[in-house]
Amino acid sequence: MDAPASPDPLARAMVLAVAAGRLAIGAGALLATRRALGVLGFDRPGGATVALARLAGGRDIALGLHALAAGSDRRRLREAAALGAFVDAGDAFAFAAALASRDGIDRTAALNAPLGASAALAGVWALKRL
Repeated sequence: MDAPASPDPLARAMVLAVAAGRLAIGAGALLATRRALGVLGFDRPGGATVALARLAGGRDIALGLHALAAGSDRRRLREAAALGAFVDAGDAFAFAAALASRDGIDRTAALNAPLGASAALAGVWALKRL
């Protein structure tokens, strides 16, 4: 049996909602870097942290635009969901590793690891429904 021509509306909405969140986070990381880092739990970010946040901001903007460009194309929505889930799982892993190794950002890692994991699970959920 062939897959339906139009995507599951709830899964599509999830992919697009995550994309909107990525755009907001990415814009904050690029345009108000220190303030955005403060919201994410980084108390006094140094130059390296700021530079990496800006790199991540660019990544999030690109992923968000990629997902929004998918529109209602199931194949492209699946691609966006898979890419997003992979990146979010990597973010969750990075923060969990920082927490496990006691890198001095325990509060930040404890705040952000579950966020990354939740976004990754949302992407996997959407991918399965698309």
